[in-house]
Amino acid sequence: MRGDRIAAIGKLDDAQAKRIIDASGLVVSPGFIDMLGQSELDLLIDNRSLSKLSQGITTEITGEGASVAPQNALTLAQLQPGLDQYHLKVDWSTLDEYFKRLEKTGTPLNIGTYVGAAQVREAVLGDADRAPTPEELEKMKALTAQAMRDGAFGISTALIYPPGHYAKTDELIELAKVAAQHGGIYGTHMRSEGQSEVAAIEEALRIGREAHLPVEIFHLKVSGKSRWGSMPKIVAMIQAARDKGQDVSANMYPYVAGGTALASSLPPWVAEGGTNKLLARLQDHTIRTKIKQEMAGDHPNWENLYFDSGGPSGVLVSGIVNPDLKKFDGKTIAQIAAAQKKPPLDALFDMVLADKAQTGALYFIADENDLRYGLKQPWTSLCLDASELSLDGPLFEPHSHPRAFGAMPRFVGHYVRDGHLLPLEQAIRKMTSLPAQRERLRNRGLLKESYFADITIFDPANIRDKATYEEPTQLS
Repeated sequence: MRGDRIAAIGKLDDAQAKRIIDASGLVVSPGFIDMLGQSELDLLIDNRSLSKLSQGITTEITGEGASVAPQNALTLAQLQPGLDQYHLKVDWSTLDEYFKRLEKTGTPLNIGTYVGAAQVREAVLGDADRAPTPEELEKMKALTAQAMRDGAFGISTALIYPPGHYAKTDELIELAKVAAQHGGIYGTHMRSEGQSEVAAIEEALRIGREAHLPVEIFHLKVSGKSRWGSMPKIVAMIQAARDKGQDVSANMYPYVAGGTALASSLPPWVAEGGTNKLLARLQDHTIRTKIKQEMAGDHPNWENLYFDSGGPSGVLVSGIVNPDLKKFDGKTIAQIAAAQKKPPLDALFDMVLADKAQTGALYFIADENDLRYGLKQPWTSLCLDASELSLDGPLFEPHSHPRAFGAMPRFVGHYVRDGHLLPLEQAIRKMTSLPAQRERLRNRGLLKESYFADITIFDPANIRDKATYEEPTQLS
């Protein structure tokens, strides 16, 4: 290696170097690429990136529906509680300005991002549940174009979360057309991974076709026990589109539990108008009764994570901010309800209220056989869907999802070596050259002369994840 590039590959018996690493018996691989991370703001808080680097990740792609830019008063209004918690100031409005800020503070990871469709919507409409006027749509398209010029990989959606949930397909097609003009990709956390997943895939494919750009499905899965076993059907839909010439692929994380906000288990209309409106609604007895009725069963129009997890025993609370509630970190809603002597949904609502909708949760929604089937597909890559964390300091989170520290070693050790899911070479491709090609990362993803020296070395006989749901911060 010379500087940040690979200088030579082969038998280099006569070569001299300031530092020699003996990798005898080990695998020397291109650095792993996390196809969906969440570290864009965290890197400005604590840029050690221990959870990523310790599992061989050298590059992270981020920006899922929401993104680090554009920023204005409307977007910052919802972001402010989290910013205040970490004493972080957003002093940028565009993606280019964010990258300049990141370059000043430094990052051990290569970072690339999508521009979020929800982000540009919120920058123009706030949290309103309505279609944009023609003038507002033009403003949204202009913000998308600016982000693409600043280096965004494409336009992304996260369609189960407000305000992204409020966007109709035609609106998304118009934004995707702008991304396509700049050679971008449409990345999507689909509108459903559960009851309406077939329709959600059809929507994603339609956006790709009508806007003329590639489609990347974020963290592909099948949610809800009643639907377990249907991953072959979902894969067949995607493969059929590929066979017809459409450029579509997906990424996955190697766990059956997902992770997002506890408040995301509520119907999307509860969050209309922002966090303060959500909290006010949860204090209204009549509205709580209505929410309970909606959360009691499957819904075609929104993703009922609580129901898909099998109820209170399948929802594990994590990342509580309120110090008075920390004793419930790592407990299920069922356990919390029993301790508080409350019905489970009241315990959930009260937790959201007391923690001002900042609480995280793990949702046990997927099936192991479905997961394995998806991971085997030649067009699926790997992601964490998690931000960088540390073992101390402001980004230490003792009850995070284990994927934050263990996803890549789990895939290689548990699924590939021990589970014989794939040959090692194919597995490495899913974490390196496949995502690099997908995101058009120049001179990355391969061990090749003149390429960037993003390199991961590991012992194939011993690589394994140690992070568990009970102890999620164990280094691999």
